[in-house]
Amino acid sequence: MTATLPLAGRRYEDVVVGEALPELAIPLTRTLIVSTAIATRDFQDVHHDPELARERGSKDVFMNILTSNGLAGRFVTDWAGPFATIRRVKIRLGAPNHPGDTMTMTGEVVSKADGLVEVTVVGANSLGNHLSGTVTIAYRTEGTDAR
Repeated sequence: MTATLPLAGRRYEDVVVGEALPELAIPLTRTLIVSTAIATRDFQDVHHDPELARERGSKDVFMNILTSNGLAGRFVTDWAGPFATIRRVKIRLGAPNHPGDTMTMTGEVVSKADGLVEVTVVGANSLGNHLSGTVTIAYRTEGTDAR
């Protein structure tokens, strides 16, 4: 028989409204932008062909929304720990994420009720805010399904 160790991590009781999440700096490499567009099955040329992106008015290829959405969720779940499940990601895009820049994610807990936690998130690069919005997570207790 194999013994299982209890999961460690943040729990609902640990979360405080007003709490700031630790910043996360994400280097925006060409490989990240192109590979995540392909991984999300977004084959639009503006996400992988620099010449065509420039012809369409961009300075270079730029990150797609599915990747931005995933990075916002990852930012919150990395902080929240293994007892949290994403319930909703609601973001707006602003300045594009181009290769060679860095997107710095910041966030703050804005509400907590009935096992749900809402976090505001901002992802900023040298051009301004790339994304802003909220991520809602649900907490579960060890050994139970998420709400």
